[in-house]
Parts: sequence; structure tokens; C-alpha cells
Amino acid sequence: MTELRTAGRVSAAVAVLALATACAGSDAAGPGAPATSVTPEAQVTSTSPPPPAPQEVSANELGQVPVLMYHRVVADPRSVYDRTPADFRAELERLAGEGYVTVTAAQYAKGEIDIPAGAHPVVLTFDDADPSQFALAADGSPVAGTAVAIMREVAAAHPDFRGVGSFFVNADPFGDPGGLRTIPWLRAHGMEVGNHTLTHVNLRTAGPAAAQQDIARGDQAIRRAGGEPEVLALPFGILPSEPGLAVDGAADGVEYHYRGALLVGANPAPSPYSGDFDPVRIPRIRSQAATGKEAELASTVWLDKLAADPASRFTSDGVAERVSFPQDAGVVADAFQARAQAY
Repeated sequence: MTELRTAGRVSAAVAVLALATACAGSDAAGPGAPATSVTPEAQVTSTSPPPPAPQEVSANELGQVPVLMYHRVVADPRSVYDRTPADFRAELERLAGEGYVTVTAAQYAKGEIDIPAGAHPVVLTFDDADPSQFALAADGSPVAGTAVAIMREVAAAHPDFRGVGSFFVNADPFGDPGGLRTIPWLRAHGMEVGNHTLTHVNLRTAGPAAAQQDIARGDQAIRRAGGEPEVLALPFGILPSEPGLAVDGAADGVEYHYRGALLVGANPAPSPYSGDFDPVRIPRIRSQAATGKEAELASTVWLDKLAADPASRFTSDGVAERVSFPQDAGVVADAFQARAQAY
């Protein structure tokens, strides 16, 4: 219906423009001169096809969403949290090949998932702002081999993938004092910059007052560099003793209000439209091959599971204002009931 209304407004605007052009041509030519005609080829028409019916693409917008967690992207991994550039690239290529489209953590948490029909959202999150994730060369471009450079290369080869990520930073991110060069660049190129606290403190053992202070100081540091954080990645995946302080709090006269808090996690996240969605406890999947410590929790294993059970994953209906799902898919969150459409 939105598309039809839009097409109607475009057609009406074209008709008015054509009439005005014809009249202007007649006046400019002088009395008795023939009016300028507007050929059909000159008229703008809408050629976008309507979105398919949800069942045609097996839409399930109550399905699971992989929120992947990365730390360092280095040639010599030293822990399960590290990935080699080759492995990182291969995982992105796999995601692009399986119809995933990147969205930011904030877009996911807010339920602003606007991707094509039949596609699946994936969130790429990066903790600790290591220079292997992003650094700027002298010419102002991302350093080759960093996560950002690889993401942009994969996106260039697979434009539908988009290739955007969410970077959760501490003080002086990416080795850049204050993040004054890096944070504006990331935001200008469609990336998200979120809060990871100023000093990466354990929010539970720090106590409520100190926890709020480190979150608030991290928030202010990002804003001074031109960022607008909307999501917090919990250091060590640990919530404060009062969990709600992860998303709403204040310290030293500074308030912060976030749309979500990310755990370290071990499994896919629920759809933001689902009644199971908890913004304070958003699980993530560690990017890892299906080997080594806790391999059963690795991204390779979970992506295999989602591929083997496609009905369980979030599949878009292609209409951002609608939440489509099979009748037995689950319960819709109260905030999205008005947009729900079961089939």
C-alpha cells in the first residue's frame, strides 16, 4: 500500500510538472506559438515491482539473528577471540553467499531492520577497538588487512551484503588519541560506534556507582569525538549488579540511555520483534572455527545450524513497516503488535 501511495504521488507530481512545462513553453514562444509537448518517454514512472507475499520467501521475522563478536584480526592468533584475516574474509564471504545482510547493533536493537525480501540480518560487532580492526593510512583510507578494509572489499564484491559493522570502543580507540580521526571516519562510512566503557571495567565488581561512572565517561568520550552511542557492549559480558544500569544511568551529571546491552553470549539472538527479546541481555556468537576451546559455541557451528534449519532464522519480508511470520513462529513483542502479520 505504501508503494502504491508513493507511485500515486510521483505520478501526480509528474503531471503537474508536465503542465507547468507546457505552459511555460507556450508563454516563452509568444502568442500563437504552438505549446511545447511532453513525450511519454519524458515522464517519470515507478518501475519497482511490489514486494512478494511473505509466504513466497518463507518470511519469518520472529526468527533468530546471528550477532557475531570479533576482537583481533591478526596473522598469528593467540586466543579463541582472534581471527586471521583470511578466516575473517572467508566468514564474510560465507555470510554474503548465504543471503545475509549486515545491520548495525542499534538498528537490530531498535527493530529497524530494512533489508530485501528473503534476506537474513547479521550483526558484526567488534570489541576493544584494536588497531587490527581499523586504522587509517596516511592517505585517509583503511589500512589494508584490517577488519574494516576486508569488510569493504567483500561488500564491493557483494553489494547486497552492505558490509557495515558496530565497533565498541574504550578510551583512545584504535590507538587514536580520543578517537578524533577514527570515530568520525567510521560514522561517515555507515559504521556504528558504541560504548564499551572507558576503562573496560568489570561492571559487577565495580559496584553500581563506579559502573555508571565508567559507562558515562565512555559515552562522553565517544560524543566528544563526534559519535552518538546507542548500544553498550558489556566488558567480559558481565552485567552490573543492578542490570538495568547497563542501559540507563548517570554519573557526574551525565546521563546515558541505550537501546541494548550485548553479552559475550554463546548463541543466536532473538528477533527484536519477538516477545523473547531482552534489550539488557542480547547474546552474541564468538567468531571462531569449529575447533579449539568451546568449539560447540563457535560461529562456524551456529551458522551451520542455521543453514540446516532455515525456518529458525530471521528471514525478511522486504517491507520495513511489517512484521511477517508463520502462524506458529512465536509471540510478537507488544511494541510491534500493530505491525504483525501472520500467515
